[in-house]
Amino acid sequence: MTARRRYEGDVALAAPGPGGAEGSRPGPAGAGATGGGSGGADVPSPDPGGAGPGAAAGVVSGPSTSRPAGAGAAAGAGATALEALRVPDALSARVPAEQRGAGRDDVRLLVSRGRAVAHHAFRELPEQLRAGDVLVVNTSMTLPAAVNGRVGGEQVVVHFSTRGADGRWAVELRAPAGAGVTGPRPGGPAGAVVRLPGGRALVLEEPLGPAAGARLWWARVPERVPELLHRYGRPIRYGYTDRDQPLSAYRTVFAVPSPDGSGSAEMPSAARPFTVPLVAELVRRGVLFAPLSLHTGVASAEAHEPPYPERFAVPAATAWLVNAVREAGRGRVVAVGTTAVRALESAVGADGAVRPADGWTDLVVTPRRGVRAVDGLLTGLHEPRASHLLMLEAVAGREALRRGYEAALQERYLWHEFGDVHLILPDEERNAPNCSSNEW
Repeated sequence: MTARRRYEGDVALAAPGPGGAEGSRPGPAGAGATGGGSGGADVPSPDPGGAGPGAAAGVVSGPSTSRPAGAGAAAGAGATALEALRVPDALSARVPAEQRGAGRDDVRLLVSRGRAVAHHAFRELPEQLRAGDVLVVNTSMTLPAAVNGRVGGEQVVVHFSTRGADGRWAVELRAPAGAGVTGPRPGGPAGAVVRLPGGRALVLEEPLGPAAGARLWWARVPERVPELLHRYGRPIRYGYTDRDQPLSAYRTVFAVPSPDGSGSAEMPSAARPFTVPLVAELVRRGVLFAPLSLHTGVASAEAHEPPYPERFAVPAATAWLVNAVREAGRGRVVAVGTTAVRALESAVGADGAVRPADGWTDLVVTPRRGVRAVDGLLTGLHEPRASHLLMLEAVAGREALRRGYEAALQERYLWHEFGDVHLILPDEERNAPNCSSNEW
């Protein structure tokens, strides 16, 4: 069976509220959460009581709507392996791949096998996998989560992050800075009324976490927020991008609508380069797909905070498939994106078995905690200070991660959601790539 890294001393760290997207973002420019999964043991929805009985495993009752789900999210996380690296602005992907090349899949693929690094086109992904491997994909659909608003005489952009069980939404108010760009704005105050399009309004009620400097606030919102977003909203855009893009540019081939209209505030971007023909080719070669959902909230624009509690669902069929592949020992479980890692690892027990789950997770995967259900990871390139790099280090190891990022800088790979991608695989002698058939 494939060797898998395991660590003692689980760390399930809670942060002050929802947020955290697939990749790190240096700064938003403009102005969201999808149900998925079915069956399995339910995890309670968010309530004012804070973390539920599953907190030790990283599954919690959700972000409290009256106080933080936990304290000290960064405690024990440690510094990332790459903080000394600097990514030049010129390496920020400013437009989608299809606008600078031949299609969504016209990006580069950095492949790390242990400490060895190789360079490929993303269209060569089938040659890097083998029959029996399973790709775990996030089906959460990106919402047009940015809406213009006004607080008194002040113009603001409201970023809708996450819906709580009591119907309130966690929101961030941003200050317009021209040309579609926004900047940080002090949150609050409590009781502030934000006028929205269509004669609607929301009322800020309390911050998520300490009041001083809180960027996310629980807000009482009008009914049918998804309807409001689809009518007046636009995708959250970041300052390094050249211009606004249609909502379709922020959705992946795996995205499916949720019956309740929820989804992600920010795109699970690791899956963005996949196309229907590429998925078909992977299936033809015997690569399996396992869907789950994790609805990302609004990431911190100016500070690299750990991710906040987020809604997730691991269906029974996905849990069964992952366990079957691991038991057989012939394939590898490769998560597509850090969101898929967070969801899947939140559903794994101390015995290493994945169980169906549906609820909220505050799990932060670190090198100390390690990974139990994941062998590999396909992800974007993250800022050197991003908390996501702790997860990458847990999968790849510090030295392998350092070598990969140094190679990406040297070869001038592109960063962020429209950029190139990084495939991290275990260093196995039996990991011969190029699966040419669906025969095991």
